[in-house]
Amino acid sequence: MPLRLIPALLALAFAACLAMAAPPARAGDGLVEGRDYVPLPAGQALAPEPGKIEVVEVFAYWCGHCNQLQPLLGPWARRLPADVAFHYLPAAFTRDDVHARAYFAAESLDALDRTHEASYRAMHRDGTLPGRSASADEYAAVYAGLGVRRGAFLAALASPEVDARMAAARGFMVANGVEGTPTVIVNGRYRVLGRSLADILRITELLVARERAAAP
Repeated sequence: MPLRLIPALLALAFAACLAMAAPPARAGDGLVEGRDYVPLPAGQALAPEPGKIEVVEVFAYWCGHCNQLQPLLGPWARRLPADVAFHYLPAAFTRDDVHARAYFAAESLDALDRTHEASYRAMHRDGTLPGRSASADEYAAVYAGLGVRRGAFLAALASPEVDARMAAARGFMVANGVEGTPTVIVNGRYRVLGRSLADILRITELLVARERAAAP
C-alpha cells in the first residue's frame, strides 16, 4: 500500500469512530432519542382517527407516580387542541387485573367523569381502596357512593366487552413496549421518557408538534 494513503485511511477510520460514538441526532425541536423518547418502528395506535394525533397515557390507579401526574395531566388534556385525541388506558398487566377492569367497567357505564379521579383519591388519600390489593367489591362500594349501581358495575366488570377491552389494552402495551406506569405513547410512534412528571408533558407536547408538522 502506498505510504501516502495511510494518513488518509487513518483519518477516515477516526471519522467513522466519531460518527459511531456520537449521540443520536437532534431534531429541530431539541428532543434527543434515548433521553427524551424511544422511537417505535413497530408501534401501534390505540384508536386511530383521521386527522388526529393520538396521545395515550397508560396508568394504574395504585401507581404513586400516576397519582402525582394526574393533577397535571387532567387539566393539560382538557386544554389540548382539536387535532389531538387523548386517551387514558389502564395497564392490563394481567387479564384479571381488577383495577384496569374497573376503569373499563366504569367506561362502559358512562361513569368515568365520576370515577376516574375519584379512584385515585380513594386509593391515595382516603384509603377506601387499599392499593394494589383492592377487590372488585371494594371498587363497587366506592363507586356506589359515586352513584354507580353496584349490580350494574359488577356485571360490567365481568362482561365480554371488558374482556375485549383488556385484550386490546394488553396488545397495545406489548406492541409499544410498555413495561411500567405512567407511560405516554404519541401516535403509536414514540414512547415518552422524561426526567420528571412535568418533563413528560413537555416532551409529549413537542412530539405532538413534530407529528403535526410531519402530517400531509
